[in-house]
Amino acid sequence: MSKRDYYEVLGLNKGASADEIKKAYRSKAKELHPDRNADNPKAEDQFKEANEAYEVLKDADKKSAYDRYGHAAFEGGMGGGGRPGGGQGDFASAFSDVFDDLFGDFMGGQRGGGRQRASRGADLRYNLRVTLEDAFAGLQKTIQVPTSVQCGSCSGSGAEGGAEPTTCPTCSGMGKVRATQGFFTVERTCPTCSGLGQTIKNPCKTCSGAGRVQKERALSVNIPKGVETGTRIRLAGEGEAGLRGGPPGDLYIFIEVEQHELFERDGVHLHCRVPVSMTVAALSGNIEVPTIDGGRSRVAIPAGSQSGRQMRLRSKGMPALRGAGQGDMFIELAVETPVNLTTKQKELLREFEELSEDNNPESKSFFKSVKGFWDSMKG
Repeated sequence: MSKRDYYEVLGLNKGASADEIKKAYRSKAKELHPDRNADNPKAEDQFKEANEAYEVLKDADKKSAYDRYGHAAFEGGMGGGGRPGGGQGDFASAFSDVFDDLFGDFMGGQRGGGRQRASRGADLRYNLRVTLEDAFAGLQKTIQVPTSVQCGSCSGSGAEGGAEPTTCPTCSGMGKVRATQGFFTVERTCPTCSGLGQTIKNPCKTCSGAGRVQKERALSVNIPKGVETGTRIRLAGEGEAGLRGGPPGDLYIFIEVEQHELFERDGVHLHCRVPVSMTVAALSGNIEVPTIDGGRSRVAIPAGSQSGRQMRLRSKGMPALRGAGQGDMFIELAVETPVNLTTKQKELLREFEELSEDNNPESKSFFKSVKGFWDSMKG
């Protein structure tokens, strides 16, 4: 079978520039790579065809010969597998020329073959406990964060006296070395510079060449109103300093709101259990209840209130973290039974009990049902 025109294989017009050829090959390689076309049996052959075309057209001399004589220019020097100029080794060479462009982002490299960037510092986490009152009102708090900061002696370069690091001789500043294995080129981190692309002849004595030192920093943090347990606050650039002058990471502050002795939180709403005397619950009256803002609210208790009854105080809850408005406060009545009664009080309660049979419909119904049950058992 006759070979297709190399320009046609790459989707180019004859006379395309070197940049156009490389760009077209990158596109074809991404499109036809076997790992992305497991269900297409023709993809591998098309992938090899594109590599063969690029191997010729990327080389100025081979391209000139091909433009003049076509495929006949290489009939005398065909290597194994029909690839111009020597087979598998040329395939690996062609593929490695655009390896960075195809997979640089995944391998941690830098496009264009330049020196690898200094590594970014790690993100840090700080757990901060606040009271419910602080979560209600918001606050400005200073925290102490142990972290890595840029070394002042070498200005983060890692070299003594702030001297510039030198390009790694092993990887030529790429931070990685390549080895050809069959059809593929495998990359690994450079063992000499540990992937940084640079080496330091005289490491800084203060930071031992790292470009950063351990230090505890004081940071002012703004805690907004309405934070909850699990709320995350990000401070950009306040994390660990990067290695050898790299950019710093971020600091993430995770909020934990402490339990309150009076209030139980449910989102923006608050719940509070309030004791009420038996006489107030029976006869009605007013009580004062505390609120989260440190004040008090007057609440009217209706006559005949029972334990467990809930009453709502609007806009007495927590502020919304992201948005306008404020939650409500719900109070639950807990009717108290008097204790340590005097003789006179006991006599009055007994008299009250005798006079209040008709005032307790639920109790009357219950005992009537009990009497009916026992009568049926006797019968």
